[in-house]
Amino acid sequence: MTTTTLTTPASRPALSTRRRWTVLAVCALSMFLVGLDTTIVNVGLPEIGRGLGVGTSGLEWVVDAYTVVLASLLIASGALADRFGRRRVFQCGLVAFGTASVACAVAPSLGVLVAARAVQGVGASMLSPVALAIVVNAMPDPRERARAIGVWASVFGLSMAAGPVTGGALIAAFGWRSVFWINAPVIVATLVLVAVFVPESRGERARRPDLPGQALLTLALCASVGVLIEGPRIGWTSPVALAGYAVIVATTAAFVRVERGSRDPLMDLALFRRPPFAMAALGAVAVFVALNVTLLLNTLYLQHARGWTPLATGMATLPMALGATVCAPWSGNLVGRVGPRLPLLLAGGFIAAGGLCLTGLAQDTNIVLLLLAYLLIGTGFGFANAPITNTAVSGLPPSRAGVAGAITSTARQVGSAIGIAVAGALVTNAGPSALAAATHPGWLLVAGCGLLLIPVARAAAARRPVTS
Repeated sequence: MTTTTLTTPASRPALSTRRRWTVLAVCALSMFLVGLDTTIVNVGLPEIGRGLGVGTSGLEWVVDAYTVVLASLLIASGALADRFGRRRVFQCGLVAFGTASVACAVAPSLGVLVAARAVQGVGASMLSPVALAIVVNAMPDPRERARAIGVWASVFGLSMAAGPVTGGALIAAFGWRSVFWINAPVIVATLVLVAVFVPESRGERARRPDLPGQALLTLALCASVGVLIEGPRIGWTSPVALAGYAVIVATTAAFVRVERGSRDPLMDLALFRRPPFAMAALGAVAVFVALNVTLLLNTLYLQHARGWTPLATGMATLPMALGATVCAPWSGNLVGRVGPRLPLLLAGGFIAAGGLCLTGLAQDTNIVLLLLAYLLIGTGFGFANAPITNTAVSGLPPSRAGVAGAITSTARQVGSAIGIAVAGALVTNAGPSALAAATHPGWLLVAGCGLLLIPVARAAAARRPVTS
């Protein structure tokens, strides 16, 4: 990946402290929207299924159409922002996201809803990495940046964990379409705030678009998630599944070859030879696999197996939201003071403990145990995001801030898509009475994802703590 020179405070007037933190607040609002939309739909899936007359595999596409497209386009969007201006691309993303949200709200069929969710993913891809790049550009001081990333992670963690609560309340009051209508006023407010407070920034040298790499990455991700979602229905050894495996291998190999030979690659694969960066990306995937497995299994178990309402199901995740909200800024401060190792170890321990609590889940498991498990997982999630984000951003040249944020966000969304697909595959053929037992491998996977953060912490510790 070639480097460019980022417009820095040395080449433009430095923003005041109040302006810098206002920029953070505006960008965090968009991040809240992206995170919320990733999880708010989860709690409404059973209601969407009843309203549109579709089964579990179809419902998984409602979630993964968004996350797969988002994951596929994040890096390209980051590069476009560096080329054409981050604020401009950010505003385009807000308009696309808002328009698609309205289309989701009025969708008459599953096909239209899935297509609109994919367009939402296009818009969201212009928000997440671009907003992070704007924040990094506005805050050149490493310590202040670490604190800002802690706040950023707190908002993102809150949005991901609060999605089910918000979704449950909206569905109870207004029906499932309201989870998409709610985006419209937030988009309008954010557009106004961006126009007033967010400065423009870009890289000085434009990079050529890597269209072959973008196409291959999208195809590889779509094929991988498609096989995971449809595998239980078509059979894991069926000719269609075998063809899917071949497509995954071929497109992945072609992507690696194209990226190695490109002058301006979509993704610089040499970065993954650096253990801190590679392990940060792997950790992001693991954390979001764990989170999304938890959210989907929680939704299906409580609503299908125990007959809870969407509102009650969403309320059950409040401990998760609390843990994420409280621990994320604390984690950001720890990263700034002592480096990433301690918060990553705490994250891994809490997530693993939460998953292990539910490996014996039954039809009548005590609600106290459920709430404890969700609190532990939410706490781990809160501790994880700041060190992972900071390590990944620090692993790339500052001039590639847009791409740095995009790679981290891509890893998160890949984890989200895999988590939804795996969780859905586990329970696709399970009736209400067998659903609790069918979730057991999922909870073991959550615990395993937590344990994976231990080697991630060791690799991240190789980087020096943030200093002024």
